[in-house]
Amino acid sequence: MSSNFSDAHVIRKPVVSSSGGIVASQHKIASQVGAQVLAEGGNAMDAAVTTAFAVSVLEPWMSGIGGGGHLMVHDAPNATVHALDYGMISPLELDPAEYPLSGSGLSSDLFPWPEVVEDRNSLGPTAVAVPGQVDGMRVLLERFGTRSWEEVLAPATALAEEGMRIDWFASLVIGTATPILNRYHSSREMFLKDGFAPIPPWSPTTMLHKPFPKLAKTLRHLAKHGPREFYEGELARTMVADIRKAGGCISLEDLRQYEAQLLEPLAADYRGNNIQVIPELNAGPSLMEALGQLTQRLAPEPSPTGIAFTTIAEVLQEVYTARLERMGDVEGGRGTSCTTHLCVVDKDGSMVSLTQTLLSIFGSKFVLPESGILMNNGLMWFNPAPGHPNSMTPGKRALANTCPVIGLNKRGGFAVGASGGRKIMPAVLQLISFLLDNGMTLDEAIHHPRIDVSGGEVVMADRKLPEATQQALARKFSVHSTDRVAFPLPFACPSLVQREDGVNYGGTEISSPWADAVVQPEA
Repeated sequence: MSSNFSDAHVIRKPVVSSSGGIVASQHKIASQVGAQVLAEGGNAMDAAVTTAFAVSVLEPWMSGIGGGGHLMVHDAPNATVHALDYGMISPLELDPAEYPLSGSGLSSDLFPWPEVVEDRNSLGPTAVAVPGQVDGMRVLLERFGTRSWEEVLAPATALAEEGMRIDWFASLVIGTATPILNRYHSSREMFLKDGFAPIPPWSPTTMLHKPFPKLAKTLRHLAKHGPREFYEGELARTMVADIRKAGGCISLEDLRQYEAQLLEPLAADYRGNNIQVIPELNAGPSLMEALGQLTQRLAPEPSPTGIAFTTIAEVLQEVYTARLERMGDVEGGRGTSCTTHLCVVDKDGSMVSLTQTLLSIFGSKFVLPESGILMNNGLMWFNPAPGHPNSMTPGKRALANTCPVIGLNKRGGFAVGASGGRKIMPAVLQLISFLLDNGMTLDEAIHHPRIDVSGGEVVMADRKLPEATQQALARKFSVHSTDRVAFPLPFACPSLVQREDGVNYGGTEISSPWADAVVQPEA
């Protein structure tokens, strides 16, 4: 049976440009919030922190203060690039024996691990890892920002008080998780209405909002008492009490010990560009391996041909095979990854590429009753079977699929990243190739059809790729053609900013109905 979608349907989301700053995120309002920070004199790092908190309220199933992430920052005035790891860590009291295998097959969520009894590693308080989001934003702001902690939290707090606007896309996403959200009273109270996903009114003149009063109160408290309140103060004690009462094992010691880590980036030359990524437990090292292969096997050309896409697919399969064997990161792709990405560039050329996540959509599905914080399900990153590279262990950082990138050259550079689990790195690789191998503009790159090769034998191909390209791929791979739709996303959801000779550009995934790049308004 052919696709439901019109063959003539064309989606365009033109890239924006400005001599001022630009914020590109997965929600228009979050981008507007960040752009306003730039207009008020804040730098890219101030805008990134403010946008990160705002988008976690506007798109709460994707990220939040109950999660973590990774980012890259280019501090243009000081001509330096830094990597920041604020990923999640398994609790010190984690006992792998408390996660017995059911013997009934594979998990039904993101990763095809052996199924755990009662899905204890993926649902509810027993799936929660130590969150790093708040401390990551603390480090970025204290080290590189200029605004106060209260200032960067104020827009998110106001948005939580007003409430998320419920439109068709919000109803769709909430609806997919409704059966599990109903398991927890606090989650049902926060996201549902009478046990069902809220539905927008038929009248276009009427708006429906879902306020988050408990989360707003928590954000106000966090703004007043500072970021370490999340890890060492009364908020920390309340969080731990809620988690442990519900059966989780995070302790006050877990929170007290947590610190985001500034790291030396991995760097390599690609076509005369200095590409820099996060080292260690994310997809950055795999991206570097793939770029190294493309340097040898792919010649620059005016546009990507069938041979080029076939080469990219070969490289991605080889890199993922090595990744799975060496690092143990295996994903089945049956669930929906709960991640968001944003990029910022300011008038001075500083850039941030930031990816934050709860892991699965709605994370653990468990909202803390007192604070209104939706918690991650980071323990699902670990293989519940013992004896593997990524098996469950107490106090261990998780292996993530985030892949924020900074690229620098004589004319300026770019920041790129994406959400979408294991689809992230293939998308980032292709966008870099489009820009640097094919000489595309950012607008051309973000609109160009892509493939996804993220483990397994099947190559996913945008059916708007030329027929000759799809035939070339089919001669070497099992190819599945699909539409580039909003949900469920068959490809990653990237955001990009670029700087060329003092002019900034920004763009976001064209199929995402909320994502947008916003230019800072005139002062």
